[in-house]
Amino acid sequence: VQLVESGGGLVQAGGSLRLSCAASGSTFSINAMGWYRQAPGKQRELVATITLGGGRTNYADSVKGRFTISRDNAKNTMTLQMYSLKPEDTAVYYCKADLIYTSYADYVRDIRRTPLEVWGQGTLVTVSS
Repeated sequence: VQLVESGGGLVQAGGSLRLSCAASGSTFSINAMGWYRQAPGKQRELVATITLGGGRTNYADSVKGRFTISRDNAKNTMTLQMYSLKPEDTAVYYCKADLIYTSYADYVRDIRRTPLEVWGQGTLVTVSS
């Protein structure tokens, strides 16, 4: 599975951006997905996660009420809609997918593996004050 993020850029505080993550390859193996970010000099942190069916989402306290995660499994995409951006949201944003099937045969038989994490290359979001 390969993940490619897009949509980052420079925005003023209070503005909005929409990040996208496109998955390709053995996408049948993807289970939960999520967005993470890493600011300069800081550790990578969770932003939001979403289950396979999209029924459950989880957000970092710092983005609750401002960010919305969603996914379209038919299109193999995940998005992060960000509103009311703050300078402290400045970071490289990464898409992550948890792979739970080793092969299509395992997928058909629902034979699951320990989740394997796959990461995208990241997209830079810069929020100016």
